[in-house]
Amino acid sequence: MSRALNNGPVIQQEKDTVKKMIAIYCRKKHHHQELCDECRDLQLYALKRLSHCPFGEKKTACSNCEVHCYSPIYRKKIKAVMRCAGIWMLLYHPFFSVKHLLKK
Repeated sequence: MSRALNNGPVIQQEKDTVKKMIAIYCRKKHHHQELCDECRDLQLYALKRLSHCPFGEKKTACSNCEVHCYSPIYRKKIKAVMRCAGIWMLLYHPFFSVKHLLKK
C-alpha cells in the first residue's frame, strides 16, 4: 500500500522555496535564465523528496531533520545551492527567507 503524496500548504511552500533557490543558483553559477539540465534534475529530485517527506505538514527545515532522504550526491548539490542562493534569497524573496530561517 503506497502512502499519499504530501501536497499540503507547508510542503507547497517548501517546494516554492526550493524552486526559487535553484533558479537563483542556476542564474548565478551557470548563467542561465531558464534551468539547465543539471539544475532541472536537482529540482525534480527535491520536489519528489518533499512530496514523500515522512513528516508531511509537520516538517522542519531539512538541515534539522534526523532522516536524510536525499542521496549523498544530491545532498551535496542541494547544500551548494543553499550556500550560494541563501544570501540572494534575502534580497529577491525576503518572505521565503524569513519563514525558512524561523524553521531552523
